[in-house]
Amino acid sequence: MAKLTSKKSETHSNKRARIEVSKAAKRDGSLADESTTPPRTFKIVAGSYEKLLYGLEGSTTVSDGEFGYEIHIKPIFAFPAHVSCIKAVAASPNGGKWLATGSTDEIIKVWDLRRKKEIGGLMHHEGSITHLNFPSRSHLLSASEDGTLCLFRARDWTVLRSLKGHKGRVNSVAVHPSGKVALSVGKDRMLRMWDLMRGRGSASTKLGKEGELVRWSIDGSLFVVQAQSTIDIYDTTMTLIRTINHPSRLHDVRFCKRINGEGEVLLACAEDKKTSIYEVTKNDVPSRIVGIMTGHTNRIKAVDTLAISLPASTPSGRLTTTIVTTVSSDGNVHVYDMAALPLDSTSKEVLEIKPAASYSTKGTRLTCVTLADGEVLTSAVDLAKKRKHDEEVESDDSENDDEWAVEDQEEEEEEEEEEEREED
Repeated sequence: MAKLTSKKSETHSNKRARIEVSKAAKRDGSLADESTTPPRTFKIVAGSYEKLLYGLEGSTTVSDGEFGYEIHIKPIFAFPAHVSCIKAVAASPNGGKWLATGSTDEIIKVWDLRRKKEIGGLMHHEGSITHLNFPSRSHLLSASEDGTLCLFRARDWTVLRSLKGHKGRVNSVAVHPSGKVALSVGKDRMLRMWDLMRGRGSASTKLGKEGELVRWSIDGSLFVVQAQSTIDIYDTTMTLIRTINHPSRLHDVRFCKRINGEGEVLLACAEDKKTSIYEVTKNDVPSRIVGIMTGHTNRIKAVDTLAISLPASTPSGRLTTTIVTTVSSDGNVHVYDMAALPLDSTSKEVLEIKPAASYSTKGTRLTCVTLADGEVLTSAVDLAKKRKHDEEVESDDSENDDEWAVEDQEEEEEEEEEEEREED
C-alpha cells in the first residue's frame, strides 16, 4: 500500500465572544462545488467496530406502490479496511470518486469508489481519527484526538492547512455550505470557527459542556451543537435560539430538506433505537417531533442523507426525492424515503416512517455511514458535462497513479531485476 505522507503546518486561532459567519462567507473564494443533477443511483458505505467496511449500491424502479417507485439496495463489497475500529467515513460530493475512512489506528485511508481500489493512507495525525468531511470533491477535512484539524488537497493529498487551537480531542467538524468557514467542537468544551480561505482560526467561544457533534443547516443559516441528550440550535451570530432536550442519549444529528414544502427538519439518532424528526424554525416556536423512523433493534449510531433522481416514468410525476440512511449497533442498514413525511406537520400526531429498503450485516456493530452519488441522469447537457468531467478525472488519475503507485513500481523493478539475473 502506498503511504502518503504530508508536511505539517501550524496556525493560531483568534478568540472572540461572537461568531460572525456571514462576514467570513462573503470573502472571495470557496471550497464548495456547484450543485449538480441528483444521481439516479447511489452508494452506501458503512464502517464498523469490527474493522469491516461495507458497500451497498442503491437504485429505484417504477412500481405500483404508494409513491409509484421502489428503492432497492444490494451489497457490492465487504472487507477489513483497517487494523482497528473504523470511526469515520466520508465520500466526496457531487459525483466525486473519493472515499475516506478514519480509524483508531490513526490512519486516514483513501479509496477510489469508481475503481473499487485503495489509493493510500494519510498518516499526518498522531491520534485516532474522529471525523471526516469532504467540503467539495477537491478537499478533505479531518479531525483527530491529537487536537488538530487537517485540510487535504485531493489532487495530490498534500496537507494545505494543519489547524491547531483545541486543547485535547476534536470531536467533530462541520463546513459551512459556502465552503469558506468551518466549526469544530472538542473535549476542551470550546466551539471554534476556522477561516478555511486564510487557513486560521477566526473565533472561539466557551460552551460550558463538551460538544460531541456540530452540524450546519443546509441553507447555512443555523447550526446545532449536540452534547449527550441535548441539541443547542444557534444562528450565525452565535445567538442560542433554543435547546432541544431529547428523551434519549443522542449519537448523531443531521439537517434534511423537506420533500413536500419549504424548510428543513432535524434528524436525531438515539439510544432509544429511533430516528426522531424535529421540526425546526428560526423563531421562538419550540421544536417538536413530527415523525419517527423505526426499524432498528439497538442504538442508532449514524445518519446521512442524499437527494436522488427518480425514474422518468414514475406515476406521481415527482422527479426527485431525498433518502435517509441509518446504521445501528444491530448490524442493519436502513434506507428511508423523506417523501413519507407529509407537507402539513400541524397535526399533533407523530408519523411513524418504516424503512423503504434494508440490508443486514448479520450482527456487525456499525459505527458510521456516508452516502455517495452513483450514476447521474444523462441528458444532452449532462452528457457534455460528464465527458468533460471524465477527461479531468483521467488527467488527475494519470498524475495520481504516477505518484501513488509506489508499491506497483517497486514490484515491477524487482521483477525486471529478477529477469535480468535469470538471463545472466
